[in-house]
Amino acid sequence: MGDVKKQILHILNESSVGVMATVHGNKPRTRYMTFFNDDLTLYTVTGKDTHKTEDLDQNPYTHVLLGYEGEGFGDIYVEIEGKIVESDEKSIKEKVWNPHLEPWFTGPEDPNLLVLQIIPQQIRLMNKKGQPPQTLEL
Repeated sequence: MGDVKKQILHILNESSVGVMATVHGNKPRTRYMTFFNDDLTLYTVTGKDTHKTEDLDQNPYTHVLLGYEGEGFGDIYVEIEGKIVESDEKSIKEKVWNPHLEPWFTGPEDPNLLVLQIIPQQIRLMNKKGQPPQTLEL
């Protein structure tokens, strides 16, 4: 596994909160989301009747930022461009479920719970001191 991929996986494994962008009427919408990863694939959850799902019905692509720790200039992070696939599958809901989701959902069986699977198309490793952005094409 290449050094860039190792560094990206480290960030994905250590960072769970990031920013996800969608498009609504040719204008961007961003929001903080909690992410889970399986290798380079990201998962996040949302309710079925949200602005996100409306946006994704029109345009299934997203841009995600993860990893910035707020320590200052030079913090390493990733930019992920990907396509979102909505999943209502029981096994995937159980895979991403954790108690932190209880304020919004009753459990993985909650009929309003929708998993968004983000299939990356490109991941950029950003702000590695002394180096330009490094791109992992997928």
